[in-house]
Amino acid sequence: MAKGKLKNEPHLFLAQPIKTKQDAITLTWKVKAMGTQVNTITPGRRKAFASTSVYAKSSTGDSVLVIVEPKKQDDYNMFYEGLRERGFEVTFRAPRAETPLLVEDDVPNFSHVIIFASETKSFAKDITPQSLVSLLNQNTNLLIALSTKQTQLTSLASEFSLSPAPPGTPLISYFPAHSESPSVIPIPAPSSNLISTSKAPIWYSGTSFALSNNPLIVPILNAPPHAFASEVDGGSADSLVDATEKGGEGLWAGSSLGLVTGFQTRNGARIVWAGGVEMFSDEFAQKEVAPGKPSGNKQFAQDVAAWAFQESNVLRIDHISHHQVNETEPREQYTTKDQLVYTAHISKYNPQNGKWNPYSDITDLQLSFTMLDPHVRTALPAVGPSSPGDYTVQFRAPDRHGVFKFVVDWKRKGWTYLFSSTTVPVVPPRHDGYPRFLSAAWPYYIGAISTSVAFFLFSTIWLAGEIKERKKGKGKTE
Repeated sequence: MAKGKLKNEPHLFLAQPIKTKQDAITLTWKVKAMGTQVNTITPGRRKAFASTSVYAKSSTGDSVLVIVEPKKQDDYNMFYEGLRERGFEVTFRAPRAETPLLVEDDVPNFSHVIIFASETKSFAKDITPQSLVSLLNQNTNLLIALSTKQTQLTSLASEFSLSPAPPGTPLISYFPAHSESPSVIPIPAPSSNLISTSKAPIWYSGTSFALSNNPLIVPILNAPPHAFASEVDGGSADSLVDATEKGGEGLWAGSSLGLVTGFQTRNGARIVWAGGVEMFSDEFAQKEVAPGKPSGNKQFAQDVAAWAFQESNVLRIDHISHHQVNETEPREQYTTKDQLVYTAHISKYNPQNGKWNPYSDITDLQLSFTMLDPHVRTALPAVGPSSPGDYTVQFRAPDRHGVFKFVVDWKRKGWTYLFSSTTVPVVPPRHDGYPRFLSAAWPYYIGAISTSVAFFLFSTIWLAGEIKERKKGKGKTE
């Protein structure tokens, strides 16, 4: 039974396998009523789960579908075994087979899909470029291996800003000198936060692709500077000169060519394009790059799968808070020029135990306080060891009222995108919220007071003068 993936729902792990179809049907109806996802645990894996936890090693699920030709399925046993050791449930399907289905009732049946049928030109009706894109939109991760032959998967790669080399032109290199075919190349392990610290060279054989400047592309393994794409029979210096003379698309050479490239969609799903499936094979994993020195293919393949299946470099914003200085609770609205405090708590997924741990190593996080345009943009630093995972900043609200947003938008290659937006209104002070006297208005205050005093004195003197005149006139009459 294919393991389903239901978003944001609890998982029910069974200590005993389902033995009969009737057991499966009965359990399915019971579990659907509970709103729970079923994951069976085979007896061979029960001990491993008991010693660790019931969580999947991936942050999005543990069910993997491998689409591969049956006759080549055993060529990648070491890679499959590495996935199983990390807690994945691996299911196989032939490219033209009708079952198991990728999607059933508009819900993906698998959390991750691997396509190792690199030379297959026709697939089952539910395996199309459109269906694979739909899986990405539903947060299903993909790992696709290409070949030097033209297939519908090669055409799909161009939709992800990759330009595969012309058909029949594998990557070729004569340096360093080795006894293998020039299309089988040892490549130094890349230095990247996506790959482990293993520095053993990686055997590679396959096609290459040019990378665009799409910000969603994540380079994982690039070609060495001395490599170029050409036919094996004509892969000589003359062919490289001819390609150079053509210019533009005629030249496929250098470290700008991608061999293994990731692509992370805006909704967080990941897809990895590999130019050759042989790098995942048992042959290349066991192949020595020097006498007594094994290759790094085995570890590299697991690292690539770990990133593609969202085991590594996965972050999330757990919660945010905002309040005024010297307060702890958020307000429904703030006043212009208020001193505000914003805090975000960020966690990183730990595939070893399936838990989210506080993460404080982001050094370039920013907060924007926006109303159409950012009115305030400031760094959002980590608090430190006293409060792991917390990032906080204090700033003054702008002297402008309206509907504002606290926005955190962090996008870095290879990492989960972090985005948070919280809307708050900012209002002007109330009628009794302004200061009684303004320092800038003192000239007006003095002018008004002096005018009033002068009028009072003038009126007093004027009235006093009239009284004296009346008294003098009255005395003369008598």
